[in-house]
Amino acid sequence: MIEAYFDGASAGNPGPSGAGIFIKANGQGERFCFPLPEMSNHEAEFHAFIAALEICLEKGYKTVSFRTDSDLVNRAIEKEFVKNNTYRPLLEKALTLTKQFDLFFLKWIPSRENKNADELARQAIQKGK
Repeated sequence: MIEAYFDGASAGNPGPSGAGIFIKANGQGERFCFPLPEMSNHEAEFHAFIAALEICLEKGYKTVSFRTDSDLVNRAIEKEFVKNNTYRPLLEKALTLTKQFDLFFLKWIPSRENKNADELARQAIQKGK
């Protein structure tokens, strides 16, 4: 099974942001980092998740376990609901993408287990400056 770790980060809240994705596939580790415009940390988390979903779909990975240290993203996907209207379009896009997988899992993990994605998200902020 493919494992995709993702994280979003902001330098300020809101501030310059970045998305980091680390994918374990076929014994290899793939790293991706994308600068994002100024936004909140929670928005960056959603953008990182959407990017991870899109990358996996582009690569043809259809059975994927996604890992996040974001309670907000994890709960929003689980309940298919978010209170804040700012996040609603991001949630809807993510849910649409999740339906394209044969098997989709999302698991909350502690931050210490998400260090690769966190480091990539912070690199992305620096790239964008």
